[in-house]
Amino acid sequence: MCLFGIIMSVDDCLRSLILIIYLRRCCAIASMEHQINEEIRDPQVRVIDSDGSQLGIISIAEAQNIAAEKELDLVKIAPNAVPPVCKIMDYAKYCFEQSKREKEARKNQKTVEVKEVRMTSKIDTNDFNTKVNQAVKFLKGGDKVKVSIRLQFRKGVALHSELSNDLLDQFKDAVAEYGVFDKPSKVEGRNIVLFISPKKQ
Repeated sequence: MCLFGIIMSVDDCLRSLILIIYLRRCCAIASMEHQINEEIRDPQVRVIDSDGSQLGIISIAEAQNIAAEKELDLVKIAPNAVPPVCKIMDYAKYCFEQSKREKEARKNQKTVEVKEVRMTSKIDTNDFNTKVNQAVKFLKGGDKVKVSIRLQFRKGVALHSELSNDLLDQFKDAVAEYGVFDKPSKVEGRNIVLFISPKKQ
């Protein structure tokens, strides 16, 4: 028989396959930070069987033998308990299912972005309504909105600041059904800005 391009006897091939399975499980141990099988050194452990039933407190040798007879692993799941708690399971399958669940959770996570809506203090009504609709669309999509109004300065003094504040108040009223305002507006450089978070459904 040939494995990895090497001619082997049937017995050698079986031993190699067993070694591969063992190494795969050891790699899983390192990544999942669990002790399994011969790594468990405690003299006595409380054991949960693969079907969830309690086997009670038994010696580690007996627990390992029970797991081996079932061709499963003995996994320490509560190392700080007295005595430690171990469960009999297929550890490779457990690691695979855990990894699959974590991937699904990451895939279902929504990344919240901050979308910016820019205006000037002299914006006309149609453009204002367009900006409001943009903001509502972003908020409905679960994103935060940064409303930014460009300030005009003359000799270091902001012009039309009252108009800008009034415009922000109008904007807040227009999107209040869809967003919440965590903080009051503030000046950032040459802009006055307001952050709006989507309302939780």
